[in-house]
Amino acid sequence: MRGRLIELGALRHTPAGVPAIEFRLRHESELHEAGAQRKVNAEIPAIAFDAQARLLAGTPLERGLQVEGFLSAKSRRSRKLVLHATRIEFLQGE
Repeated sequence: MRGRLIELGALRHTPAGVPAIEFRLRHESELHEAGAQRKVNAEIPAIAFDAQARLLAGTPLERGLQVEGFLSAKSRRSRKLVLHATRIEFLQGE
């Protein structure tokens, strides 16, 4: 997922002592669907742990990111999806 960092929480630690940080990405792109051009705009809640959390801490808002990971429910009580970032790259010139 490619996007811009639009929200960044404070670096915290889980009860097990693992660094964690919540953030939000804004994704914008264009693609073809059913023979027509379509604009895609979405804001995606995300979380990173350990080295990826430390990497992201202190990153300025609006920085371009390439994020790889997986979708999971936010918690056992909430079925809202969150992107768990397993790999984060900073995009050059963005």
